[in-house]
Amino acid sequence: MTSPVVRVMPETGFREIVALLAEYDITGVPVVDDDGRPLGIVSEADLLLTLAAQEDQGTLMPPPGAARPGPDGAVTAADLMSGPVVCITPSTSVVVAARLMGRHGVKRLPVLDEDGRVFAMVSRGDLLRVFLREDRVIRREIVEEVLGRVEGVSPALVGVEVDQGRVVLSGTVPEPHLVPIVLNLCRSVDGVVSVTDRLSADTFGGLGPEDDSPGGADGAGPDGTGADGGAEGPGGVTAGRDGGGARKGSARGSGAPAPVR
Repeated sequence: MTSPVVRVMPETGFREIVALLAEYDITGVPVVDDDGRPLGIVSEADLLLTLAAQEDQGTLMPPPGAARPGPDGAVTAADLMSGPVVCITPSTSVVVAARLMGRHGVKRLPVLDEDGRVFAMVSRGDLLRVFLREDRVIRREIVEEVLGRVEGVSPALVGVEVDQGRVVLSGTVPEPHLVPIVLNLCRSVDGVVSVTDRLSADTFGGLGPEDDSPGGADGAGPDGTGADGGAEGPGGVTAGRDGGGARKGSARGSGAPAPVR
């Protein structure tokens, strides 16, 4: 948003409004009451409509409708402004602001403070400037603020790559339902153009559903010995699949005596 904002009163004249737009290089101004609350907007289009309504001896085209001067011949902001005014607050996201502009066909939105007074403006150009954020800044926000906010997600297990605002997420999250949550939060970060999902849900934390041993579900030992071959425990007892698996055999270091021959 741009603050402080250039504002006019209902009685501000046509020429003064034109001068303000030129001086501050803006395309519209909010019209406010004595308390600073919004009454309407005067844009370049409103001013041009009044200009187009002037009589032109060189054409037979009838002039379009425009603001009618008051009794004294003056055209003021009250005559020119359009309303009702679509307003936002400082906490409004850029996505919501963009949707409001599109839905209502406006190019700028007044920003209201807690008392409903206009203290800033957001234009289409302001919204587009968020896409100029540096990739490293976007990545840092995702890693430090987004991923850290999702309970159960470890930022260390999620890879984040950002290139020209395009985000690629890879790695693992503990539960499948967390994937869309992470994706939506990343899309809401200012400057993000798109998010590519390469995440996977690691429901068992890297272990199979029946695997709570370092050797794996089939009883393979830490040295990579296969389940069928087994790992030899004390007394030469084999703890492979035929011997009941690593959890029952002697590969865990059980004190089972060797069979008597």
